[in-house]
Amino acid sequence: MFEIVHKETMSAGNVFLHEIKAPKIAAKAKPGQFVILKANETGERIPLTMADVDPEKGTITIVFMAIGKSTALFGTLEKGQGYQDVIGPLGQETHLENFGKAVCIGGGTGTAVLHPIARALKNEGNHVTTILGARSESHMILKDRMDKISDSLIICTDDGSAGRKGFVTDALKEILETEKPDIVVAIGPVPMMKAASDMTRQYGIKTIVSLNPIMIDGTGMCGGCRVTVGGKTRFACVEGPEFDGHEVDFDDLAKRLRAYGKEEKEALEKHKCNLDAAV
Repeated sequence: MFEIVHKETMSAGNVFLHEIKAPKIAAKAKPGQFVILKANETGERIPLTMADVDPEKGTITIVFMAIGKSTALFGTLEKGQGYQDVIGPLGQETHLENFGKAVCIGGGTGTAVLHPIARALKNEGNHVTTILGARSESHMILKDRMDKISDSLIICTDDGSAGRKGFVTDALKEILETEKPDIVVAIGPVPMMKAASDMTRQYGIKTIVSLNPIMIDGTGMCGGCRVTVGGKTRFACVEGPEFDGHEVDFDDLAKRLRAYGKEEKEALEKHKCNLDAAV
């Protein structure tokens, strides 16, 4: 069992942070890589990019939103309990160098994925401007952690309850019009990554996104994670999860992510009924 040594409940109660004892993974994991977790013998395999790694403690940290049956089950796990399986590190690590000026954009739980990447860019000597977006202040996650690793932090909320009212792309546009970043990293909901990539394309700014498609085996054999990048089929589990945002077919990705929406909703409702019956 991979024990949960620390748990936090975040963002309006449906986003959870688990710090998990996994020393062999922690010893090798790099920014941008992910793990596949399974709660129990009959559980679904869920891919999640690591939000943090502590090789000395032998732990990895994941942040997830409970939106389906499996992630809802993850959310019920408490400190001292654990996952039956944690597989990784998987995927390609982030390409890091001193680009110069980096703009890092995080939306929703994408901020957790962004955290180790932004920190690594800072450690490489980049000037890091971070833009975080959320529906409201209560939905914002990891703000303090991102503030510590950023040269400047811009907060955007849909309702104006924290920072400035508006979308992350509003802040991005202002930066693009006043200075030319050398790289933009945008991680969050598909529409956000698409909008950011469309905007930076006009300015010729290199833009990296991290994709989280449907994934099963994590080895490139099942083909479940296929995405279209530059007109070619790519496998996010072995060739990603990061890709050039200017080449990703986000409409195709969004369509594939919706493919099992009905089944996921039915499974979640059945899971809730079982929990109610147990109470």
